[in-house]
Amino acid sequence: MNKKYFKYINTFFVVLPMTLIMAFVALIRNYGLKEGAIEKFFNAWIFMFPVAYIAAFIIIPIARSITERVTKD
Repeated sequence: MNKKYFKYINTFFVVLPMTLIMAFVALIRNYGLKEGAIEKFFNAWIFMFPVAYIAAFIIIPIARSITERVTKD
C-alpha cells in the first residue's frame, strides 16, 4: 500500500467506529430507543464524523508530542 495515504485511511478506521459508538451512547442517554431513534442516530453521526475526522488530524500530532515528552528517558 502507498504510505502516502496511510494516515488518512488509518484515521478513517479509528474515527468511524468511535463516532458510531459515541452517537449511539448519546442517543440512548438522551432519547432512549423510541420511534425515530434511527433517524436521530444518523443525523447525529453524519454531523459528528466529519468534525471528529478533521479534529483527529489536529489532535493526533499534539498527543504524539506530549506522549514523547512524558515517556522520554
